Amino acid sequence: MKRVLFLLTLATGAVALSACAGGVEAPSEPGVCYAVEPGVDGKPPTFNVVARDQTQIEFCAARLEEMRLRFLNLGGNRREVTGAYQGQFIFIDRAGVWFGKSLEGSRFMALARTGDGRLAVPGAIEQAPVVPGQ
Repeated sequence: MKRVLFLLTLATGAVALSACAGGVEAPSEPGVCYAVEPGVDGKPPTFNVVARDQTQIEFCAARLEEMRLRFLNLGGNRREVTGAYQGQFIFIDRAGVWFGKSLEGSRFMALARTGDGRLAVPGAIEQAPVVPGQ
């Protein structure tokens, strides 16, 4: 009985792990920055090279932001861009730049937008203290 229970537990764990591994993985080629185009009709997303020889993920994010702004200046209407760099995904939206390990999973903020729309490291911009009564 214990052996059957053990094998059942082991099989359930294997099924759970295989279900987690089904997501799309970002390319891990060193120094290459990709733009990610969502798949259509259930097809996987397409990874298009934006820049090579990028030494940091922040530089890749800058290239993606540059691409986003160029498309907007040409009359495009896409305000959000997804990219990939060395196994991580990059998400650019109106709030800033986010990094994540998967397309659907959790993300953490890397760069925030300033009041004039530029990107900066969160917390790097000092605000004047608010003095009551002034």
